[in-house]
Amino acid sequence: MPGPNPSTPTTLLVIGAGPKALAVAAKAKVMRDLGLPAPHVRVVEAHDVGANWQSIGGWTDGRHRLGTSPEKDIGFPYRSAVAGHGRADHDAEISRRMLDYSWMSFLVEHQTYAEWVDRGRPHPEHHVWARYLQWVAARAELDLVIGSVRAICADEDRWALEVATPDGGIEEVVGDALMITGPGSSQTAMVDDERVLSIASFWDLVSRRALPPASRAAVIGGGETAGSALDELARHDVMTVSVISPGATIYTRGESYFENAMFSDPTGWPNLTPEERRDVIRRTDRGVFSVRVQENLLGDNRIHHLQGRAVSARRAGDLIAVTLHNPGRPPQTHSFDLVVDATGGQPLWFLDLFTDDAADLLELTLGWPPTLERIETSIGHDLAVTGLTPKLYLPNLAGFAQGPGFPNLSSLGELSNRVLRIASRRNRDARPARLGQVTRP
Repeated sequence: MPGPNPSTPTTLLVIGAGPKALAVAAKAKVMRDLGLPAPHVRVVEAHDVGANWQSIGGWTDGRHRLGTSPEKDIGFPYRSAVAGHGRADHDAEISRRMLDYSWMSFLVEHQTYAEWVDRGRPHPEHHVWARYLQWVAARAELDLVIGSVRAICADEDRWALEVATPDGGIEEVVGDALMITGPGSSQTAMVDDERVLSIASFWDLVSRRALPPASRAAVIGGGETAGSALDELARHDVMTVSVISPGATIYTRGESYFENAMFSDPTGWPNLTPEERRDVIRRTDRGVFSVRVQENLLGDNRIHHLQGRAVSARRAGDLIAVTLHNPGRPPQTHSFDLVVDATGGQPLWFLDLFTDDAADLLELTLGWPPTLERIETSIGHDLAVTGLTPKLYLPNLAGFAQGPGFPNLSSLGELSNRVLRIASRRNRDARPARLGQVTRP
């Protein structure tokens, strides 16, 4: 791959056209409009902008409500800090211009803001959130490549993505840095059986109104993916539903000021011990249901909780036998006639796409093997793997090292600060890009 052209800005590749990609792309455009150096953001997406909030993404049918307030949009918390020391006026102007991409501006443009306020500021359905992201993409003139990433290659200067395009072709997309977002595939399940549904299969059946009736159903998982599936399953012809998760009970996501503030402003996060950080994440983000889902399920006596980690599942006649493991206790096996595997995406899904050269670079930086713990602890202030060149930004894995809001929707504006602040300093002498300019190999 050829080296970077010093007369053009850095190109930042992003896998996945979701909120994180839009937050970075919109702020980069605002910076360029103000004459500040910023990378050109090029996004590769398999389906469409906001696909994971639509039925085509396989994670929802689009009709369930967002777990996070939509006011935590791509600019939140609107404390821009990208222009560098002594340029507070630039940062204030960036924050002001980011309001043009806000949830409120989206509603105002569609003349629905007053109605939304009068109805009590409800959380929007997922498909409406996707429409908001698409609106942001259009305003930011997003450079979007539609196609599935088949391989991630790297040398010491650049990343290259091998992309399978919808017309059956292969395109190489090259950039100086890479940000990977998204949960990976939603099509995996514990076993290959028609009675064990992946989250994609579940939502596909729901959208086609073909979900089979069940006497005893189970949902494996304790997070928001499982919560949405459970919320939907409770609306169908099911006699009992068991929620299987390792926790002693199903926890509700903390929504007080003190918990939310840790997501919005991670300034004090480095001062916490590793044990304290994991405790915060466990109580507020991982393995918890939103308040809204919990309220929907309170009065339904068909729903029960089974504690344990589902370690195996097998067909037993007409049923599926699921074996649960709890430390210090003998394994227990329970039988169901329908199981939904809603354990969520695999955090290291992208490593399967790394070529040998890319994997070697990562292993030389982290050591072998590149485990989840090693990667999580390596994430620096810029949300990239420390010491790795070229830059690899992994915001989905930055929660432990940098703050609990980065893997989710809670602090998208701060996420873009972290990524673009480093990029702007690295390219302070570069010429501002023309809108729509693309750096190509």
